[in-house]
Amino acid sequence: EDGRLVPGAELPCSLDTILSMYKTMVRVSVVDQVMNSLQRQGRISFYMTGTGEEAAQVGTAACLGERDVIWAQYRELGTFMHRGFSIQQVVDQCLSRASEPGKGRQMPVHYCDASIGMQAITSPLGTQIPQAVGAGYAFRVGGEPRCGVAYFGDGAASEGDFAVALNFAATLKAQTIFICRNNGWAISTPAQEQYAGDGIAARGVAYGMDSVRVDGNDLAAVYLATEKARETCINQGEPVLIELMTYRRGHHSTSDDAAKYRNTDQVKNMARPGLEPISRTKLLLEEAGRWDDEQDESLREFAREEVMSSLRIGEGKKFAPVRDMFTDVWKTPPPNLVRQRQELAEHLDRHAEHYAPALERFE
Repeated sequence: EDGRLVPGAELPCSLDTILSMYKTMVRVSVVDQVMNSLQRQGRISFYMTGTGEEAAQVGTAACLGERDVIWAQYRELGTFMHRGFSIQQVVDQCLSRASEPGKGRQMPVHYCDASIGMQAITSPLGTQIPQAVGAGYAFRVGGEPRCGVAYFGDGAASEGDFAVALNFAATLKAQTIFICRNNGWAISTPAQEQYAGDGIAARGVAYGMDSVRVDGNDLAAVYLATEKARETCINQGEPVLIELMTYRRGHHSTSDDAAKYRNTDQVKNMARPGLEPISRTKLLLEEAGRWDDEQDESLREFAREEVMSSLRIGEGKKFAPVRDMFTDVWKTPPPNLVRQRQELAEHLDRHAEHYAPALERFE
């Protein structure tokens, strides 16, 4: 926690790589702060921060291949941004604008960009985990040096899809990496009330796959664990489970008030400099003479300006056409949706004078 390596230890990557990851972590933190504030102002409807879990998001992403396919949960903004997801894309998605890949139909923080290997986030917990197994199995059968990657939290690990996915992956030897962010809380349920066994990693061992548990606030440890996991996945054609022990410092979401069920002293303790991931990485860079407070302030200010600039641009964009809300749901729409679409069109045409002002905000 003082920025110094444990005696005898070496960094798993260059200081340049550490610095690059640190910059992404800071940018993610700034985006979270601003977007969370925007929700409180009523400018977006919903938001979820990843405060305290930045190393788990970015440190893993830095070791994944460009052609790996990733199924995230809803607290992986750092993974998206490390792979090239822009702040403008973040803002457009949270504003539900037509310009974002989901055309504004998903709720905020449900990002998607297949061009960088990031599949669409879904609200139901755990559904993404078997999908990553299917991809990993296909990659092994096809002889492709790629991985299917599933991110999820400790709460999602209590879903049946998690158990099914691990069993399939282990028996079919899927090239899949399971990345669990164990942040201690499944909304308001603490880990000690969620399972009686030894965390999440032990379950991987029970299913017969390599598993590892590391300090999720230690960027170097996260990087090394993911690097080794991917080597095993590709070279041996087997799945790997990584459990990252971290802490959710913020509320579960803007719809939650963690103060009602969490000890504030514990939260403050987990946020202390040198323990939470951003300050810990900053201490490492400062100890190596690669970073200082002036550079840090400049980085944060630049990131904030980028968010505000993206916000101004995003708020000037339009929503998708109202009549398009029925498209991309079914390849062949069922009769009830066809009927509803027709009824909506007739209603809008019949009362056009009342809807005209509002519809100017739509394409």
